[in-house]
Amino acid sequence: MTAGGAGPPAAPDAEDTGRPASVPGRRLAQLDGLDVTVLRGVGEGARRDLEALGIRSVLDLLTHYPRRYIDGTRMVALGDVVPGESVSVLAEVRRVRRNSGRPGGGRGRGRGPARVDVEVVDPTGRLQLVFFNQVWRAGQLPVGTLALFYGKVGAYRGEVQMVNPTAEVLRPGLPGEEASGGAGTGASEDVGTGRVFPVYPLSEKAELTSARLARFVGEALDRAGELADPVPEVWRRRFGLVGRTAAWNGIHRPTRMEQREPSRRRLAFDELFRLQLALVLRRRRLEEDARGIRHAVVRPDGSSLPHRFLAALPFEATGAQRRAIDVILADLAGPLPMHRLLQGDVGSGKTVVAVATLLAGVGGGHQGALMAPTEVLAEQHAAGVGRLIEGLSVPDPATLTGTRPVTVRLLTSRTGARERAELHRGLAEGTVDLVIGTHALLGEDVAFASLGVVVIDEQHRFGVEQRAALREKGRGPDGTGHDPDLLVMTATPIPRTAAMVVFGDLDMTVVDELPPGRTPVQTTWARTDLEAAAAWARVREEVSAGRRAYVVCPLVDGSERVEAASAVRESERLAAEELSGLRLGLLHGQMSSVEKESVMASFREGTVDVLVATTVVEVGVDVAEATVMVVEDADRFGIAQLHQLRGRVGRGGDPSWCFLLSRSDSPEATARLEALERTGDGFELADVDLALRGEGTILGAQQKGRSDLLLARLLSDRDLVDDARVLAEELVGEDPSLARHPLLVDELRLFVDDDEAAFLFKS
Repeated sequence: MTAGGAGPPAAPDAEDTGRPASVPGRRLAQLDGLDVTVLRGVGEGARRDLEALGIRSVLDLLTHYPRRYIDGTRMVALGDVVPGESVSVLAEVRRVRRNSGRPGGGRGRGRGPARVDVEVVDPTGRLQLVFFNQVWRAGQLPVGTLALFYGKVGAYRGEVQMVNPTAEVLRPGLPGEEASGGAGTGASEDVGTGRVFPVYPLSEKAELTSARLARFVGEALDRAGELADPVPEVWRRRFGLVGRTAAWNGIHRPTRMEQREPSRRRLAFDELFRLQLALVLRRRRLEEDARGIRHAVVRPDGSSLPHRFLAALPFEATGAQRRAIDVILADLAGPLPMHRLLQGDVGSGKTVVAVATLLAGVGGGHQGALMAPTEVLAEQHAAGVGRLIEGLSVPDPATLTGTRPVTVRLLTSRTGARERAELHRGLAEGTVDLVIGTHALLGEDVAFASLGVVVIDEQHRFGVEQRAALREKGRGPDGTGHDPDLLVMTATPIPRTAAMVVFGDLDMTVVDELPPGRTPVQTTWARTDLEAAAAWARVREEVSAGRRAYVVCPLVDGSERVEAASAVRESERLAAEELSGLRLGLLHGQMSSVEKESVMASFREGTVDVLVATTVVEVGVDVAEATVMVVEDADRFGIAQLHQLRGRVGRGGDPSWCFLLSRSDSPEATARLEALERTGDGFELADVDLALRGEGTILGAQQKGRSDLLLARLLSDRDLVDDARVLAEELVGEDPSLARHPLLVDELRLFVDDDEAAFLFKS
């Protein structure tokens, strides 16, 4: 592909591509190496405009997919439009007249509204368009512009017209020029062909149109010719996929609307297959390098530490908890390190499963570590775990009794220097059995005598790097130790297909049963002052009955830029108004650890009736007497966050309420808040969240390199996710080094970052 070449080139030879000649076609890496300026018409100005869209290479251009299409085969001809109907027409601008307003004519009247009159034509007739108070249309629609117009057809003084139609420019005109012919000139050739027109995502910073982008894409496809396809025909037939060359042509320049979906599915499969292949390879490489620990999780007398822990619980573990623990203990007894994801809805009892997992390591003479994303959550875990394991002991020949209590310590950035030094010494000597902390656990000065099990809570807030760093602690500074078993947890359910993409290198277990005593939380979206007043009245009723309440605000301090309630100012306002006479406490992330624990202790003990807080109470806060939550400016929170916040109430068996205060009428906020009113099922809400926000937000930082899902839809493409996983596992099982699939290796190197590629292909 050269800057001056015309037409599709012959397929590159093996020397040109760096591949065996048996895999014909142009590789994606070659397209990625070509600057867009190799295309005709892409000078310095167009290059800057394309760069504003994130397009630098020819590959970037070809992966900038249309956001929708205009079916030129189904347009209504201008000669057939009928007043009273709403129609789409494809036409060329013939005349443009701008009027900035005229005297009204009557006494006391001002000037009339500014308007732009546009006459458009096609081979069958003409139509008058009138734009009121949209003077910019004169610049958007100069003579010669080809555009799609949609609106309701009316009649004025015997002529059909559209008033303020929408307009989608397909081909720009030339400002200042006058059309040279009548109906049908200029536009006749383009309009009459009945094409399908792609409409591309654009940017206000870029002076580009969909038509111009389409021309660049068309030239790139023509000159690229046949594209190398890493999915052989036998696989394509098996999964019902079209070839890559046909797919890219079908997505960018379909001749029929029916071509779009098969093309999208093929390119979506490529996205998913690359991700699944990388995840399966990662899992295989970890297993190849693994130095696991065979934990002694079962003893003949049934006295293993996890079983003693379960027997001593003041409540009966649920069937789901016991099933999860059984699966995990089986993993721990195996030769390979466990890599497992534990999903469970709010309040499903994942902490009990996590503690049993950690104790399995401690019972065999090793240590356990639990990492949480926030100090508040780490502190809550440390307190909660300490209560759960009270009375449990491990062998210690240095004591008179030959045993000692299981020790739990907390490590965060706020841990004092003296306490930190003692903790480091205890971890290095093995006298600290369990450590619970934040990112502070990843510090270079944190060393373990024998780290056997790692639990990471709220996994969605950590990336692969944090998981790997904590796992490396097991091998020690000299690298001679073992790999700890890894359990990652999330109380933010995500759909199964998303889990397969984000956490595809992990086995998955779901805790799908709530413990006895958890009551459904009645959720109400309070839209009006009257409904908000009912929420505050409920708070007062519950406090008068000896129970407690949360009020959650999105900000700590007030902001002129963001009109949202501030926890600090709202606490003062509520104390003077709706909640006057009640005892209010304040909790936010900018408080010191001592201040936060003092407030939480007061709330747990009942000397504080209402806790006004930011989202620091989102996870880990467990006060059984709390029965009401009021979330202010609820439209500013996401579904998952609101579901987590709601989970702070209803933990003690009493009827509980959650009030979502919001006046927003935006479609997105309405969909979120109505979903929370409708269901308390976190997995159902996860599907709603995915449908509303799209894959990018759900996947977040878990994606590596350029492996973005641009076309794949995790809800509707579940079969593609499954197919991609099956094929990836089969392929790696048969050819672990992918030696027989150099094109796949080539593409994976292109779509993952350098560190990940080095890890995946180091063998």
